[in-house]
Amino acid sequence: MLPGTMTERLARCGKPNCRCHAEPPFLHGPYHQWTRKVTAKTVTRLMSDEQFADYGPWLDNERRLRSLVSELESLSLGIVEADPRWDR
Repeated sequence: MLPGTMTERLARCGKPNCRCHAEPPFLHGPYHQWTRKVTAKTVTRLMSDEQFADYGPWLDNERRLRSLVSELESLSLGIVEADPRWDR
């Protein structure tokens, strides 16, 4: 499991005569980024193509786990709320 998000980005550089500033632009990249929160701060790291391919399923697993935990919480709350002993 891996928390956060991964994105592919295309970018322009700071050189005014570069082809990335032409019409139509030919942007640099793609650059792969992994972004997550660490102690309430956003942390972003660049990844290689290989890392991007390898770690993508880990992010999917983390999303799936969060979904399953949320579903289990909802089911548990439903059971607790339906308990007739609350009416005593």
